[in-house]
Amino acid sequence: MDVTLEIRYFAAAQAAAGTASERFDCSSTDRISDLLGALENAHPGLGAVLPRCSVLLDAVAVAVTTDRQVGSASTVDVLPPFAGG
Repeated sequence: MDVTLEIRYFAAAQAAAGTASERFDCSSTDRISDLLGALENAHPGLGAVLPRCSVLLDAVAVAVTTDRQVGSASTVDVLPPFAGG
């Protein structure tokens, strides 16, 4: 089954992707790591940023290298580390 995700980029990830958000089609069986690889292919500048980013799948943190499937998620947030607190 195909899903359309809302990908939201923040701070350095936004600058690397050249956009604050986009709609991205993938399969519900794609793993998070597959999705991030596809995003990097679409936006090569993300390659330098993604390894340091946190990823939220429908507001729940997931490991960047996880085998977790996208499933029925609707939103992916890509968050680089932020200074301060």
